[in-house]
Amino acid sequence: MSEDTKSIREMCDEFGVTPRTLRFYEAKELLFPIRDGQKRLFTKRDRARLKLILRGKRFGFSLEEIRQLLDLYHMGDQQLTQLSRTYEIAQERLADMERQRDELTEAIDDLKDQLKWGEKVIASMKTNAKAAE
Repeated sequence: MSEDTKSIREMCDEFGVTPRTLRFYEAKELLFPIRDGQKRLFTKRDRARLKLILRGKRFGFSLEEIRQLLDLYHMGDQQLTQLSRTYEIAQERLADMERQRDELTEAIDDLKDQLKWGEKVIASMKTNAKAAE
């Protein structure tokens, strides 16, 4: 194996993904490994793209958004378009995540209140049951 390419197993080990994940990203035309018979050989470009794909997924970007951002790399403007669009999408995603966090915090607080209420009702019922004995 050349130092410039990695096997599917090496990619899986390096990035903590499954072979199925790599084949899926290949089928979605996000990665373009070199085919050597049945073997897939991943280049430095594939490794850089996979790193960006995984980061985008972690931040909640859709695969279509990730594809569009990766495609902007070759615009010839020193990545200004790609970085600008990534920044816009990231701002939108951050706002979504903060909104979800606020909704989750509210739901957690409501559930805690319900648990406190339930605890009081149960304690009261136990006290009444003992008094009736």
